[in-house]
Parts: sequence; C-alpha cells; structure tokens
Amino acid sequence: MIFQLVRSLHTGPICRAAESSLLAKLRKKTGYTIANCKKALEMHNNDTDKAETWLNEQAQAMGWAKATKLAGRSALQGLVAVKFDKSHGALVELNCETDFVAKNDKFQKMIEDATLACFKFAHTNMQSKGPVTKMELDSEQLGNLAAEGGKKLSEILALFIGSVGENAVLRRAECWKANNSDVKIAGYTHPAPSVVGDYSAGKYGALLAYRQANDHEDIGKQLCQHIVGCAPTKIGDKETDKPAKNSDDETCLIYQEYLLDPSYTVEEVLQQNKVEIIDYIRFSCGEVAEASMPGVEKQPLDTVQTVQ
Repeated sequence: MIFQLVRSLHTGPICRAAESSLLAKLRKKTGYTIANCKKALEMHNNDTDKAETWLNEQAQAMGWAKATKLAGRSALQGLVAVKFDKSHGALVELNCETDFVAKNDKFQKMIEDATLACFKFAHTNMQSKGPVTKMELDSEQLGNLAAEGGKKLSEILALFIGSVGENAVLRRAECWKANNSDVKIAGYTHPAPSVVGDYSAGKYGALLAYRQANDHEDIGKQLCQHIVGCAPTKIGDKETDKPAKNSDDETCLIYQEYLLDPSYTVEEVLQQNKVEIIDYIRFSCGEVAEASMPGVEKQPLDTVQTVQ
C-alpha cells in the first residue's frame, strides 16, 4: 500500500509536469531531438547538466562519424564573416549544404567563434616585415584553432554535424596584421548588418589594407563595399594595365566605376581622398573548393606571407 502511494506520487501530475519542463528546457538549450533528450534525462535521473554533457558527448562521437560519412556531399551554402580593428582583420568562410542550416543559431555562433579565433591569431601569432602580414588558413588549420573555452573548432564542427545531420566545412580564412601605424585595415560583409560593428556575416565579404591621409574622411568601409559589389581581380597598374573597352567588363579596381558614385572611377576617388590601396581580399560564399587552393594546406600555422 505504501509502495503504491509512493509510486503514485512519483508518477503523478506534478512530477510529470516537472519532468516535462526539464525536457522542454533541455530540448531548447541543446537543439537535440525530444527522444534523445528524454533518454538523457532518464539515464541521469533528471540531472540536466549531466544529461546535456552526455548529449554533447554523443553528438560529438556521432559527428565524427557523420563528418566522415557526409564529407563527399557538396557544401556550398553558408556564410562569410569578418572581424577587424584598425590594425588586424580576419575573414572566414563556413559552408553547409543548405541555406536553411546557414540560418541556424548554432551555425551562426560557430562562424562567429571561428572568426574570433582567427582574429586572435592575427593579434598573437603573426610577425613579419613589410606593411601587412597575411596568412591563409585551410580547413585543417582552421580546425586546429581554439575557440573560447579552449575547445578546437574541429570539435565544435563535429558537434554541430552530429546535431543537424548535414555536412559542414570550415572552408578557409584570411588573417591580416598591419605592421605600420599608417596602415589601416577595414572589413565589410554583404548583406550589411542592421547594426554596424567590427563583426558581421553575410554571403560576401572583403578585407582591405590601405593608407589614407588623416585630413580626409575615412573611406575604408566604402571601398570594401565596392570590392564586394564589383569583384575586381586585381588593383591594377596604370603603366601596365589598360582600361577595358566596356566598363561593365572592367576587372582592374582602379579603372572600375565607383559603386557608390559611378560618375567617378575608383582611381579618381582614391586621388580625391588621398588613399593608397596596399592589398585586398574578397570572399564569395561557395565560390572556391579547397582543392583549388594549391599549397595552402601545406603551410604550417607559423608560416606567414608578407605583402611588400
């Protein structure tokens, strides 16, 4: 009789409501299926912390297996993100299979973590001569960087793959550091974020290294917008490069019509604002497969490229 009474208390409406609340909270926090969350709570006597740890461990173990299984599937959707200050910049591409997953909060947190890791790498691990030091990172190098908390990005990626069941790839990154006080770095992604800041993510992105006289309004961001929108293939040299006959076919940056005011060329804008462009890089999400980045995967993390 007493046993039945105790049993009824544990299986009564109040207890079931509490368990349902724990299940809902765990489901919302982790994003895993109701069945898996329920199993985790049952295995750990409704201890949500232990249940969450177990779920993450399981997802990561599954993630490695799924990452191997799904590696051959095309992943050309995703995001490009940029983070920069006056002297440092990071541009990162993270890919997935569908645009739906690219809108996932965990996916967006992952690319933010990856961009921050690259940004810190640019601050602490890059030294060289010349106005700008650059380093390209491939998938493996990106995966070896540590996010906040010390966990490798490759581990976070595996955890994500395990939870969504879709291939995702840390595709590539650029880390930049300005070595001279007169050299500035700017960044931009499109579509532009609603709130302007030093971090943003979109389908296209650019980093720019430049010099500009202090007595003029800084136009680094506007030049990045132009680079994103008009996709020049090189800066251009007046002595060796000639303007294209059709302005719509122009690929040299200096000869292109300025995106924000087509009545001027970029060269004219640079002259008016006393700007010297040192270098730039532009990413378009999904445009490059890792196999077409020769030599990048062979660079150790302590190797840098110097832009003279």
